[in-house]
Amino acid sequence: MNVPIFFAAVGSRSGEYEMVYIWEQATPEGKAIIGCLVVFSIVAWSVMISKAIQMRRAKRLNHFFTTEFRTQKPVLDVFDRRIQAEGCPMFMVYQAGSLELDARLRVPGDGGRKRFVSLKGMEHVKRTLENCVAQESLKLESGLILLAIAVSGAPFLGLLGTVWGVMSTFGHIAQQGSATMAAMAPGVSAALITTVAGLLVAIPSMFGYNWLVHNLRVLTVDLDNFAQELVSKMETEYLEE
Repeated sequence: MNVPIFFAAVGSRSGEYEMVYIWEQATPEGKAIIGCLVVFSIVAWSVMISKAIQMRRAKRLNHFFTTEFRTQKPVLDVFDRRIQAEGCPMFMVYQAGSLELDARLRVPGDGGRKRFVSLKGMEHVKRTLENCVAQESLKLESGLILLAIAVSGAPFLGLLGTVWGVMSTFGHIAQQGSATMAAMAPGVSAALITTVAGLLVAIPSMFGYNWLVHNLRVLTVDLDNFAQELVSKMETEYLEE
């Protein structure tokens, strides 16, 4: 038999048995805290995966939309052609601004458009774009608070389980009147597992949160820049001098 493979197999089984033994030695409070941390971990990974997919899709759709938008000379051309791009933040900003501008340009009665819009009307369009940018940013940001809670709360939950377990172990030893290593080790090791569980939740959540926040800032800046570009084109075409 291959000796390294044999020792690897023995080490794997030993590690598995150690974890099972430590879990069996844990107090009910410690097990409950680990259960809460497992739920935290599932929620955190679900948020990270869903937000990563959402932001990646938003970036791709923004790229496609800006490419189409910049090939058209009239600023309302995309709006007039009734193009739809659901899930694209830049399109939602463009759609909101175009709807407001179109409403300001409409002539009551015949449904035609005026050649120019007043300065006051253009200010309303700007505020509409600003509100839409804020709303789209909030949509992209939604759910990140759960990651922030996992990053900050999981280590403290783990520490609570460890302190509780150590306190319980020392209380049990005090009642027995014997402070041997064999009596202390199981309880202390079972108490420390909650700290490990808390760190296993917090560390991936921290990396995921920072990466998502960076992407959110990039998308928000892109939205702001696009809104300014859109306003500039609208003023050039429709604002009366």
